[in-house]
Amino acid sequence: MARDANANLYTVLRGGFPADLDAVAIETPGRTYSWADIDAISGRMAALLRSFGVPAGARVAVQVEKSPEALMLYLATLRAGLVYLPLNTAYREAEVAYFLGDAEPAVVVCGDGAQSGCESLARARGAVRVLTLNADGGGSLAEAAAKMDPAFETAHSAPGDLAAILYTSGTTGRSKGAMLTHANLAANALTLRDFWGWRADDVLLHMLPIFHIHGLFVASHGALLAGARMIWLPKLDVDQALRYLPRCTLMMGVPTYYVRLLADPRFTRETCAHMRLFISGSAPLLVDTFREFQARTGMTILERYGMSETGMIASNPWDAARGERIPGTVGPALPGQAVRVVDDAGRPAPVGEPGHIQVRGPNVFAGYWRMPEKTREEFTADGWFRTGDIGALGGPGIPDDYLSIVGRSKDLIISGGYNVYPKEIEMVIDAMPGVQESAVIGVPHADFGEAVVAVVVPRAGASVDPAAIQAGLRSGLANFKVPKKIHVIDALPRNAMGKVQKNVLRQQYAGLD
Repeated sequence: MARDANANLYTVLRGGFPADLDAVAIETPGRTYSWADIDAISGRMAALLRSFGVPAGARVAVQVEKSPEALMLYLATLRAGLVYLPLNTAYREAEVAYFLGDAEPAVVVCGDGAQSGCESLARARGAVRVLTLNADGGGSLAEAAAKMDPAFETAHSAPGDLAAILYTSGTTGRSKGAMLTHANLAANALTLRDFWGWRADDVLLHMLPIFHIHGLFVASHGALLAGARMIWLPKLDVDQALRYLPRCTLMMGVPTYYVRLLADPRFTRETCAHMRLFISGSAPLLVDTFREFQARTGMTILERYGMSETGMIASNPWDAARGERIPGTVGPALPGQAVRVVDDAGRPAPVGEPGHIQVRGPNVFAGYWRMPEKTREEFTADGWFRTGDIGALGGPGIPDDYLSIVGRSKDLIISGGYNVYPKEIEMVIDAMPGVQESAVIGVPHADFGEAVVAVVVPRAGASVDPAAIQAGLRSGLANFKVPKKIHVIDALPRNAMGKVQKNVLRQQYAGLD
């Protein structure tokens, strides 16, 4: 790319649009949108955002239900030279208050039902505008944007300019904002377009949420860059999935999606007759699910590995000439990227032996928002990003460059594809009346991959009610973070150094889903 070329991610994605801009780009129940619609609606929204007089690089925080218009708002934010900040729709007021206080967005967009609470939070933290956008595409944002000129000239962005901030829960209880640049996201999208063989005649079944990288970046960028149609559904609905799958060629999902499809006898080989690729990510895919899916459909799920800070890092091959898809692995590093596994001393781990996963490449984020010390801690002296995950390269029957994810050194729990960090929940439980301390763990769950479980120790002479703890957590945390079970015990197991032995707890409470 020439030095003075526009590195704005929208410019990159727009280059993949088909010549026929009147062709259908997005189909959602009851509505369709052409490629010209995407360009015009995102242009109107971008013009509206710029009309507020906010400076380049200002943040736009968005907590709305999934809709095609929500995707166009993301594209509009890019086009306006602003920074997109997606927030999980399940986040409660206390969680949103932290994100708004930390990111200080200039514009906040929420649903009509959340406007009153969102407006007070946003105004208190300096936002200049609070707008609404609903699942049907209506709201004050859409009404105001409809009056703007669609012929918007996309802002010029340098490769290192921020495109998005994605918050990831921290093991210390404080969420971190991963800063992703236009170049980070473009590099990953272009690599995946080629590595997964995206085609203009693909039809993507999009059932993922769009507040994290899987649905917003990996899936949406792929279709936009290829000029491929998306069938856009609000969430996983097995009846709708079975209705649309015969028209699709590609689907992305978390393992839960595949478990639920396999549980329905209507999901057959005939349903998938036109499919060319199923991709799974955001959580480990059980080998049993992998094999059952093969037997039922005759197709092999492609499993890959990524994270908020990096986008996609590794992937089993789409093209059989590059190798086979091996269950229990996430394949080799993607082209242009590098993965290494090291021991505690930073030395390369032997083949097949678990160690710390570190990565490097143009996809790796620019650092944590307003956390320079944390950013320095997470990179090695020679520039590799410490993922915090434990994995192994190679092993018996596995090529030496194939990565297997063994565990997570940061205690991350992935439940239904959502990241859950125990410390955040433990801090809330420990502050409850009668609680001495707690430990939150993930245990295997057939549907969600992992279920969140809390083990609580009451204060001397006090009693605690598990149901009351769950109720208290629901009032302040997203539902996916609330433990499905709470066990009350006399003391937590500890090692000689006094550290809670969560591995012992996981073994003790495994199988209690």
